Amino acid sequence: MLNEIYQNLNPVAFSIGSFQVRWYGIAYIVGFVIAGIIFYFTAKRWKIKITEDKALAAILCGVTGIIIGARLGYVLFYGDGYYFSHPEKILAFHEGGMSFHGGLVGGLIGGIFAAKITKIPYLRLCDLAFIGVPVGLFFGRIANFINGELWGAPTDLPWGVVFHGAAGMMPRHPSQLYEALLEGLVLFIVLFVMSRKNPPFKPGTYFATFLILYSVFRFAVEFVRQPDSQLGYLAWDWLTMGQLLTIPLFIAGVFILIYANKKSSQ
Repeated sequence: MLNEIYQNLNPVAFSIGSFQVRWYGIAYIVGFVIAGIIFYFTAKRWKIKITEDKALAAILCGVTGIIIGARLGYVLFYGDGYYFSHPEKILAFHEGGMSFHGGLVGGLIGGIFAAKITKIPYLRLCDLAFIGVPVGLFFGRIANFINGELWGAPTDLPWGVVFHGAAGMMPRHPSQLYEALLEGLVLFIVLFVMSRKNPPFKPGTYFATFLILYSVFRFAVEFVRQPDSQLGYLAWDWLTMGQLLTIPLFIAGVFILIYANKKSSQ
């Protein structure tokens, strides 16, 4: 019998009296800070004029949109009607429940205001922002693993992990770590290497690349990720909500990439 790996990490980083600081919250903060630094210095390297104050204002617009959008996205797409019966729980951030797809939409809306503040064209602003987004995804997925949530399907592979609270207490794919590797580390390396080109690729290219690669990685990992218990599989005994929401992102990425290339050839 294979040796089993047990996940028994404490989701609380430290406590001050009754006040608890969780790794998930730290992951959000660290991700936002590093992504903001990447945003600012990439803009400088691309010779885009932006002051530190305007950069900070733009980042705050994006962060606000991401947090609100991620929560509302979870409520709408993953709540399965629960929050319509319990509207007082919609803003209960401390109880968990954030959606990447909702955060993406919220961040893009926040970007509209950021573009007005910085005077940077919207697609170029998205390029700058999404180079650093995989960093946040990396830390977020690591925090998911520490929390023992969003685990994968059962597996007999030697790196299977037993998550406390998972049905059957059997080894499962550490799908959070798969996503941290692909959506976080690999995607960041690709975008960072692309960002070294100076002058940069045409506006929208980096944003489109993010959407396309994220969609491919997320769709693939969902095959070994346990679907949300309140939703299950949506169709064909394999299609999950995560995969369904990823399809339009892939299509949008392709269209934006075509638009960027077509515009550059005119």
